[in-house]
Amino acid sequence: MKSFLDVLKEKIIVFDGATGTHLQGQKLTGDDFGGEHLNGCNEILVVTKPGAVQIMHSDYLASGCDVVETDTFGGTSIVLAEYGLAARAYELNRRAAELATEVARGFSTPGHPRFVAGSMGPTTKLPSLGHISFAAMAEAYREQALGLLEGGADLLCIETCQDILQAKAALFGVFSCFERTKRRVPVIASVTVETMGTMLLGTEIGAALATLEPFEVDAIGMNCATGPQEMSEHVRALAASSPKPVFVMPNAGIPENVEGHAHYKLSPEDFARWLTHYALDLGVSIVGGCCGTTPEHIRQLVDAVGSAQPLRRRIDFVPSAASLYQAVPLHVEPAPVLVGERTNANGSRQFRELLAREDWEGIVAMGKDAVREGAHMVDVCAAYVDRDEMRDMQEIIFRFNTQVTLPIVVDSTEPPVLETALQRIGGRPIINSINLEDGEERASRVLGLCKQYGAAVIALTIDEQGMAKTADAKVAVARRLHDLAVKRFGLRPYDLIFDTLTFTLGSGDEEFRRAAMETIEAIRRIKRELPGVQTLLGVSNISFGLSPRVRHVLNSVFLHYAIEAGLDMAIVHASKIMPLYKIDELGRDLARQLVFDERKFEEASA
Repeated sequence: MKSFLDVLKEKIIVFDGATGTHLQGQKLTGDDFGGEHLNGCNEILVVTKPGAVQIMHSDYLASGCDVVETDTFGGTSIVLAEYGLAARAYELNRRAAELATEVARGFSTPGHPRFVAGSMGPTTKLPSLGHISFAAMAEAYREQALGLLEGGADLLCIETCQDILQAKAALFGVFSCFERTKRRVPVIASVTVETMGTMLLGTEIGAALATLEPFEVDAIGMNCATGPQEMSEHVRALAASSPKPVFVMPNAGIPENVEGHAHYKLSPEDFARWLTHYALDLGVSIVGGCCGTTPEHIRQLVDAVGSAQPLRRRIDFVPSAASLYQAVPLHVEPAPVLVGERTNANGSRQFRELLAREDWEGIVAMGKDAVREGAHMVDVCAAYVDRDEMRDMQEIIFRFNTQVTLPIVVDSTEPPVLETALQRIGGRPIINSINLEDGEERASRVLGLCKQYGAAVIALTIDEQGMAKTADAKVAVARRLHDLAVKRFGLRPYDLIFDTLTFTLGSGDEEFRRAAMETIEAIRRIKRELPGVQTLLGVSNISFGLSPRVRHVLNSVFLHYAIEAGLDMAIVHASKIMPLYKIDELGRDLARQLVFDERKFEEASA
């Protein structure tokens, strides 16, 4: 029998329709749920009224769908606790998967295999707002995934995600389950885009894609909230940019309140027409129905697309970081991506003073200032002598996640501090940084975190001999870090951002007269020899020790030539960088001579 992924390569996959709509249509009573106190807890029906659940699966399978979802949308212990059923989470998920599998196998044939998707809903908690910890939410999903797997589910569908941090916690829990059981099934991650055009907390679809794409999911998509028409702009954007197959399961229109009940008025004909357009014209690979859809909606959808082959999409995927709200490409035109450097305890006196006073709102204001100053991302470093870096990072990141619209670059040398930040960032962050100063051990710990949490990472050209000074040495270290990240930890080249480092030209030290040239040449070679990676510099290092006015000029000129060599990103105080045309000709020329060590030696007269 073909697997789900085998069939996905051959045809458009059709999921079933709404669970709640079907069960409500059966006119179940409180007794069917095991008492009025459990009325509305559909998940308990797998033990109190299993026949009702089997009828639902049978009706959808008879409509011709390829996949039925388990009756476990609210099956985490988090949701079941509201009914006093938290301790039964594993049992109910396993039983739900067993019921669905039994029915699906009865319909399955070699020519038309049927599959069971374990439904994993969003819970009732939003971790970005502090309702629950990342670890507690991930553990609830791990338990749910275990029950579904052991009950026979062929794939897992994390759906109706309202908080992208909740989606990340779910994925963390699911992959933890896979690691412990040594068994993996396909995974779909699906978000809900509300009528205002974003997820519940304001996440744009591009930010959701940037956040979910680094995880080893097999499809990314949208479901619930609206009907297919209201989804059209977001479906088009996702289909144009997602490197993973696209999943779309709308409601039967926007729900309307009729006599205290949700009513969905989109007809099966119109529903099928919209999803046919998405599948055949935009390349959506997996379609189905959410709230309000019935077996008739699914039957007409199957008739329209059930035997069609997936459209080959032309994909314009852009590697990006993301905040809770928006995605920012790791390369922009014109370059560079500007990373604000002021929210850093090592480089900003104002930040250190605010940190010492624990003025969290003042620190958030500095993060917001970075937006006004033109930064694309913001670097956050809380390491300060005699303070608890872990606690400070938790406080800052929790606030930045919802109050600062820029993606976060988490700057720490301590893996536990990095992980606590990763568990509080809703979007896709960048970790700053790894190197080989102590060999591969610490770098490996951080790369493991990047893989688990879907983060990009900055890699410094430092090895056991110290900071690489020549272009040859910088490239050699970059190759080692690249191979470690890609070959051992499964990161992609575009998850890596190489900082080739530079040394000040302000000291006059003969050893560093070529520092800028070596850095620029290393950028050029890394971009050529390690295709797909990004490059970054802490630009202001080049001018350390000079006067503020000279620093601004030298930083700006150095940055110009680094960009010409292929620099993608720069950690800078964005407002302190000047376009070359704003620098007088003499200043530009002197700075260029310093960058390229164009000293002139005159022979002494006899």
